[in-house]
Amino acid sequence: MSQINRNIGNQPSLLGLNSWTSKRRLSLAVLAAIFVSIAAIHADVYSQEADTSNNVSQPKEVADPTKPVQVYIMLGQSNMLGFGRVGPRETVGSLEYLVKEKQKYPHLVDTDGNWITRSDVRYVHVMDKRGVDYHNLDEFQTVRNEWLKPTGSFGPELGFGQVVGDFHDQPVLLLKACIGNRSLGWDLLPPGSERFEHEGKIYAGYKDVANFWDEGSEPKPVPWYAGRQYDADTQHAKLVLQNLADYYPGYQGQGYEIAGFVWWQGHKDQNAALAGRYEQNLVHLIKTLRADFEAPDAKFVVATGCGNPGREGFGLQIAEAQLAVDGRRGKYSDFTGNVAAVDVRDWWREPAVSPVDQGHHYNHNAETYYEVGHALGQAMTELLREPPNNKE
Repeated sequence: MSQINRNIGNQPSLLGLNSWTSKRRLSLAVLAAIFVSIAAIHADVYSQEADTSNNVSQPKEVADPTKPVQVYIMLGQSNMLGFGRVGPRETVGSLEYLVKEKQKYPHLVDTDGNWITRSDVRYVHVMDKRGVDYHNLDEFQTVRNEWLKPTGSFGPELGFGQVVGDFHDQPVLLLKACIGNRSLGWDLLPPGSERFEHEGKIYAGYKDVANFWDEGSEPKPVPWYAGRQYDADTQHAKLVLQNLADYYPGYQGQGYEIAGFVWWQGHKDQNAALAGRYEQNLVHLIKTLRADFEAPDAKFVVATGCGNPGREGFGLQIAEAQLAVDGRRGKYSDFTGNVAAVDVRDWWREPAVSPVDQGHHYNHNAETYYEVGHALGQAMTELLREPPNNKE
């Protein structure tokens, strides 16, 4: 693991915009603000307050404050944000229903039936702020900054935090930087990604100002650029780490380590061009994130999933691409012992046993979100137990 305790610079600004007129710039900036606002709706439910069932967690009262904070950076789109319902108790598929009616996950409540707060696992979620020009990567909103516990709605952080919190005796920070409605092939495209051709169209490389255009023609600029969300999410995470005392109560300047990255995304890449490019983009993402955060040894776990079962069509193609990066499969030798892909498709729950019928958000089923997180946590801790480079 690589310890980082210095400032990390801003991402470069958008190329090619200096030639635009000021009137054009203002108009596109307004459109961009509207675009970000619409996308942020995907996270609204997340900020509202409102079989591992026999695994008993033993949360520590406090973690050792003298040891570096173990940071897990969690990235993706709306299902990483989380639509797992906490309550109410009478809603089938909510967490309260599962715990109090079905007696699942008893480790999440105390003897009086109240939710347990993990004072050793801090949970922070940051994302784009409404109304901010898309060129501005330094201003963001803090959606969550609290000790881990079930509240309102949740994503994979709840199950993941139980596992890694038990694994470490150091303080743990789950740092989620993401927003909904984002594709890996456009919004989250990592730096260095190149253009490619598909069926007579050219698809964007990093920093291109159109997502695709006809071969032989010029791209028509839009108020966005390829990789803008990658730049924003990583910059927001870096700013949290630069100001860790504001986000981790009791932080004593002991530094931190990027222990790992967690990725759950795929829904918006469900088309022929981006699904076919998904595996290549994911491999590049893993390598770029490690370099960007100066954490070459940080572990990386990815869950299958596109907000549907992933058993057919482009959903299946993306799930297969996600599974292909697993270091145990041998396709990418440099990922052996440090990258794991977790097939979570069996945790899909139908609308009849879920709070709502909304497939792209896994029907808001709490069991799905909790089990996905728990499985990712198990995969992460298995990687952490691996000797460096899978060698003694």
